[in-house]
Amino acid sequence: MKKKEFVISGSKGKSILVDVTYNENNLAKKVIIFCHGFKGFKDWGAFNKIAEYFAKKNLFFLKFNFSHNGTSIENPSDFVDLEAFGNNNFCIELDDLNFVIDWISSCNDFEHEINVNDIHLLGHSRGGAISILKSNEDKRIKSVISWASPSNLLLRLPSGEKLNTWKKTNVAYIYNSRINKNMPMYYQFYENCILNKHKLSIENSIKKNTKPHLIIHGSEDPTVPVNDALEMKSWNNDIKLELIEKADHVFGSFHPYNLDEFNDHLKLVIKKTIDFLKLQSC
Repeated sequence: MKKKEFVISGSKGKSILVDVTYNENNLAKKVIIFCHGFKGFKDWGAFNKIAEYFAKKNLFFLKFNFSHNGTSIENPSDFVDLEAFGNNNFCIELDDLNFVIDWISSCNDFEHEINVNDIHLLGHSRGGAISILKSNEDKRIKSVISWASPSNLLLRLPSGEKLNTWKKTNVAYIYNSRINKNMPMYYQFYENCILNKHKLSIENSIKKNTKPHLIIHGSEDPTVPVNDALEMKSWNNDIKLELIEKADHVFGSFHPYNLDEFNDHLKLVIKKTIDFLKLQSC
């Protein structure tokens, strides 16, 4: 099994750290592009073990850090660039994903290992929402899988006095309990959301999208309620919905993930994802 890292250009002059995991056997494989969620990064929790498992199933697994997720090339798992984090927004992440798709589609390093006409998006939480939006607008994407993803990216935007304070001070803070740190979000985030509200509509994207879509959601997700998954299904009956009973937002994963095997919820999520991908033909 091979694992390689690359640094490519991302949004607003920032770089994107990419890694790929695959079985080197000169067979053209499906490309799975994985998008992490909010306050996440490509190596969080079980993501590396998941990449290895997909590779063993003869799938080419690519994951990356969004350029403004708060990490750096030198510190890919630590939030050392809070200025970048504060200047992040959904459109930057959509652009980053486009840079990644462009890169893998034209990369000569894997000429005999990938099928560039067989690219699929997989995302967790906010990364799944970004994947849904991108799959609708990009003809190169053949299917999309969203894990524990919200049905509305703009639902939690503040209003009233909270919004006025945010505008006045230019910054709001999001607490990250894992690192015991307040992380800034600048007012540009709100402005970008309002300016691009139609582009960022998950509902519009799902209703227009004719590509295969698998939703996997935990029945006891405390972060993104299971009703979000049910709502997305109601917008497009062709969506395949899999509910994982008693599973939480991360399907029992944690960081660092030091188990030799996946827990039962993750096993089920991974199996259902791979079974779905096997059914997709380019």
